[in-house]
Amino acid sequence: MDALAGLLDGPRARGAFMIRACFDPPWAVRVADEAPLTVMLMARGSCWITHDAGGGPVRLGPGDLAIARGPLSYTCGDAPDTAPQALILPGGECRYPDGGSLNGSMDLGVRTWGDRPDAGTMMLIGTYLLRGEISGRLLDALPPLLTLADELWSCPLTPLLTEEIVRDEPGQEVVLDRLLDLLLISSLRAWFSRPDSAAPAWYRALADPVVGPVLRLLQDDPARPWTVAALAAEAGVSRAALARRFTGLVGEPPMSYLTGWRLALAADRLRDTDLTLDTIARQVGYSSPFALSTAFKRVYGVSPQEHRAGTGTAGRA
Repeated sequence: MDALAGLLDGPRARGAFMIRACFDPPWAVRVADEAPLTVMLMARGSCWITHDAGGGPVRLGPGDLAIARGPLSYTCGDAPDTAPQALILPGGECRYPDGGSLNGSMDLGVRTWGDRPDAGTMMLIGTYLLRGEISGRLLDALPPLLTLADELWSCPLTPLLTEEIVRDEPGQEVVLDRLLDLLLISSLRAWFSRPDSAAPAWYRALADPVVGPVLRLLQDDPARPWTVAALAAEAGVSRAALARRFTGLVGEPPMSYLTGWRLALAADRLRDTDLTLDTIARQVGYSSPFALSTAFKRVYGVSPQEHRAGTGTAGRA
């Protein structure tokens, strides 16, 4: 499995929140739902997104896409200075800015919300509601807000999603979940391929003739008892040269990266499989469940059992 495939082999929407938002200017919505990831595709018109992480307002035109990573809030509107008319809170709760309930008052039919269905602006929105639906490795690789202009990528899913989002048929939630996963993977693959993308350091380092092969060795065979000396021998350089080059490009030493990779794999397998802790420990390179549990809790702050039960989240990898 190549590095990008490994990174994207994670989105698993389960009853994701999908909606078609339709507005006439002036309009603005403040989104404070703390969702881990939201995908916004402009089907008609334009909007401005201002994220609390900074960076200034970003404009989306027809066909453009944005991905917002939580839990920070952001505002979407027809202009950067339009005051929000609605506030979206955790759990899909809608309120007026003064706190009054807005639930139901802007509903326009099946998964449609806003002013009127044929309004000048229409945005297709898909929200992953739980962090466990997205690999922690993927979330940590993304900036708070990324955008893709229509001319930089081709998305055949747009007309299909536009049609399916308003259907009300048996099994429709599953159809929309899979479409959202495909939309996210397709857009991220296009974003990562751009030379100016803010991809993580380890992803950019894959192109290096020395560090790239070492990263692939670690990613493909994490259970092997690697040492810096063994990795240097595989790369054909000295230990000191590998340690210096790896740290300079990736941002951390080889063994530190390996530990993070092993624990990230363990976190995903705890979430996605019923494998025992002993089996997972051996698969990712730990000699015992105790050794894995100790390292896991030191880094993530929760035990593997708590993470599997959903009472904690593996937030950094």
